[in-house]
Amino acid sequence: DLLFGLYFGVSKCYFSIPLRIYPGKYNVSSDVNLTSLQRIALKTDGKGLSLASDPTGTVNFLDMVNNLQGDSGRGYYIEMSIGTPGQKLNILVDTGSSNFAVAAAPHPFITHYFNTALSSTYRSSSRTVAVKYTQGNWEGELGIDHVSIPKGPNGTITINIAAILSSDGFFLPGINWQGILGLAYPVLARPDSSVEPFFNSVVQQLRIPDIFSLQMCGAGLSASSTADPLGGSLIMGGAEPTLFRGSVWYTPIVEEWYYQVEVLKLEVGDQNLNLDCREYNMDKAIVDSGTTLLRLPVNVFNALVEAITRSSLIQEFSSGFWDGTKLACWMKGENPWRFFPKLSIYLRATNTSQSFRITILPQQIIPI
Repeated sequence: DLLFGLYFGVSKCYFSIPLRIYPGKYNVSSDVNLTSLQRIALKTDGKGLSLASDPTGTVNFLDMVNNLQGDSGRGYYIEMSIGTPGQKLNILVDTGSSNFAVAAAPHPFITHYFNTALSSTYRSSSRTVAVKYTQGNWEGELGIDHVSIPKGPNGTITINIAAILSSDGFFLPGINWQGILGLAYPVLARPDSSVEPFFNSVVQQLRIPDIFSLQMCGAGLSASSTADPLGGSLIMGGAEPTLFRGSVWYTPIVEEWYYQVEVLKLEVGDQNLNLDCREYNMDKAIVDSGTTLLRLPVNVFNALVEAITRSSLIQEFSSGFWDGTKLACWMKGENPWRFFPKLSIYLRATNTSQSFRITILPQQIIPI
């Protein structure tokens, strides 16, 4: 199963969940002006969820399959070769930012870093840059260098690179990546949108289609209670047909900065939360591969917990269980998942009179 981060505004409350997608219909109306090119694709093979930046075209990219490593807790990363001669680093794949940045100085939580002095092709632009994320931040200098991806598009590209010289809460214990690949739109690039994002450079220099697809697995236990494999695939230039089966559903991009989408409805079991659509999208709802969390606005979180509490078959759970301060117990060997309801998130479809449903199972919500 795939763990995919959806960020719904600022909140102190969150679940850590993977997502499972199912097609569905829900009659809606909207005055939002959405073009056919402003959309992302969510694809399912029955085991996970895939993100595609644009639905046009599918190409066979089998050499890129399984080029991601990692897991839902610490992030998914791809191996890159940076500089001349190439220095291999693992780079976190992040659709929630737009800078390509790598560690360029030692840090206690990383095993190695990009030594700019050892690259004959590195050129500093003498510009400082700083980026702050939901968790952590870093500062460094902008430069330019050559990059190739062993299990990516063929060829070497010249890209903007941020050399991270100091950071706080960005590199964490147990991670196996040393940089971040921001895949969002140029408007999010720092210090300004003149810093061309990595994928834009790839498209222009290697002349591949302006399409990427992202499948992430390894979120834990699937519905069959069989452990899923770690890793996943980042396909640059298309979508690999062997990575999904069944119908493909697309959801429009509301605004091109983050991958901002529109959430229409949330259900607990078969119970509609019945909140105004604006509550779900306050102040934005984005698809973010760089986080392992489903973040909700406070009002939505409280309504969700209340509905889960009502739907749970275990009535004696204390309030501390729902805010994460106390544990719940059951008999050894007993399956706890039957006590809890599933969750469903409805996203707008390309046909704005329809939606599709992402259903999240209890074992992907309640940690044990």
